[in-house]
Amino acid sequence: MNAAKQAARSAAILRRDAARAMAAPDAMRRIADHFFRSVPLRPDAAIAGYVAIGSEADPAEILARASANGHVCGLPRVAQKAAPLAFLQWAPGDALAGGAHGTREPLANMPEVRPDIVLVPLLAFDRRGRRIGYGGGYYDRTLAKLRGNGGVVAVGIAFAAQAVDELPEEEFDARLDWIVTESGARAFAAAPSGV
Repeated sequence: MNAAKQAARSAAILRRDAARAMAAPDAMRRIADHFFRSVPLRPDAAIAGYVAIGSEADPAEILARASANGHVCGLPRVAQKAAPLAFLQWAPGDALAGGAHGTREPLANMPEVRPDIVLVPLLAFDRRGRRIGYGGGYYDRTLAKLRGNGGVVAVGIAFAAQAVDELPEEEFDARLDWIVTESGARAFAAAPSGV
């Protein structure tokens, strides 16, 4: 394992825990507001989110609004270790099952969704769109697959305090297109319009 990444990951866990503890009560609403004001979103775009674990910034408000506006939403499922994630259709109120690594996921009989936008959990992000996750590589493999098959927009969901100046990067790491926090939204590259 890359020692620089492991050190960054350990520091990022503590920083994210502190950020969550200090977050204003309306932080998740503000994250959702910034997402819908800033990230280009076609009316028929499918959005993949996640169920927050521990101190992760929670995208539930984004998914609830997206679903209410007619977007198909999905949540990740670890179908196989060391493979890209599958996204299964989900809407607020749908049942969830226990998944790998302590996650919650849609029931296995739900249809698979091909997302246009993937909301990405993270421990830390930097000014160039790099992110540190838990080290399993699931989102890196997933984004590489989706980008190779017609594109996707990766949107990191985080607290502003999770920002760092510089993160280590390896050749297989997939960068974010956007970061959305309670303080605002930022595109890291020329993000495709109207996704």
